[in-house]
Amino acid sequence: MYKEIYVPVDNSDYSNQACVIGVDVARQFGSRVAGCHAYAAKMHDVRFRQMESGLPEEFRDEDEMKRQRKIHDQLITKGLEIITDSYIDVLEPLCEKYDVELVRRSLEGKNFKVIVEDVNENDFDLVVMGAMGMAAVKDTVLGTVTERVVRRLKKADTLIVKDLDRSPFEHIVVTVDGSAKSLGGLKRAIELAGEFGGTVEAISVFDPYFHYAMFHSIAGVLSTKAQKVFRFKEQEKLHEEIIDSGLAKIYTAHLEIAKKIAEDDGVDLKTTLLAGKPFEQTLKYVNEVNPTMVVMGRIGYHSDY
Repeated sequence: MYKEIYVPVDNSDYSNQACVIGVDVARQFGSRVAGCHAYAAKMHDVRFRQMESGLPEEFRDEDEMKRQRKIHDQLITKGLEIITDSYIDVLEPLCEKYDVELVRRSLEGKNFKVIVEDVNENDFDLVVMGAMGMAAVKDTVLGTVTERVVRRLKKADTLIVKDLDRSPFEHIVVTVDGSAKSLGGLKRAIELAGEFGGTVEAISVFDPYFHYAMFHSIAGVLSTKAQKVFRFKEQEKLHEEIIDSGLAKIYTAHLEIAKKIAEDDGVDLKTTLLAGKPFEQTLKYVNEVNPTMVVMGRIGYHSDY
C-alpha cells in the first residue's frame, strides 16, 4: 500500500516516535523511508545583518564586519548541515535493524514550505510526522508546522503522531460522510489494521439541528405576509418530518456502504450513527472511546476541490 514513506525529523519526542512508526510501516509493506529535515540558513543570515546596527562599536568597522559575516556564514551553514545530518541519523539504526532503505533529504528554506514542496513534487505516498516539535508549548494540540503541512499536501496520506506510548494501529476509528476520500480512508484503515492486528470501526455524524436554527432565524425576519408566501409553517413541518429524518437515512446508508466494503475484506465493521455538529460529536466520541488512531478524508462530501 505504501512504497515511499516520508518522515520529517527534529529530534523532538513526537518526531522520534514518528521515526519508529514510519519504519514499522515501511518494513511491513517493503517501503523506503525518506528522513527529512529543513533548516533556514538564509533566514539566519538576514537576521544577522539586521542585528549588525546593534553590535558594539568595535565590531562595526567595515573590515571587521566582513570578517564576522564570513565566520557567521560558515558557522550557520555548516552547523545547520551537521544538525540536520544528526537528526536524520536517528532513523539510521532503525532502518538498519529492519533492513529498510533510508533516503536522506536535507532541505534549505522555510520548514513547512519546503517540506510541502518536496512531498507534492515527488512520489511519496505517506507522510509520518509528530503533532508537535521542539517549540511546543503547554496546551498545544497541533504544532504550526504540522498544521500547515497537512493543509497543503495534495496526494500523500498523512499520519500525525500524538501518542507516544501506543501503536497507532491497535484501534482505528474512521469518520465516514459518503465522500470518496472518507471511503478511501476506510480502505486504508482496514488494510493497516489487518497488517498490524488491529480493529476498525466507523462513525458518521449528521446535523439535524441546523435546520431548526435556520428556521428560527428566518422566522425573526419574515413579515406575516412573507411567511404566508413562503408557507413558513408548512416548510418548517416538512423539514422536521422529512428532511431531518431523511438526513438520518442518508448517513445510515453511508455506514451501510462502509460495512459492505469491510465485509468484502472479511471484516465485521462496527458502525455508530451520531447526531450533532460533526466536529463536536466526532471529538466527543473519540474522547470517550480513546482509539489509537482517527482516520478521516482530507476533504468531505460537499467540497468543491
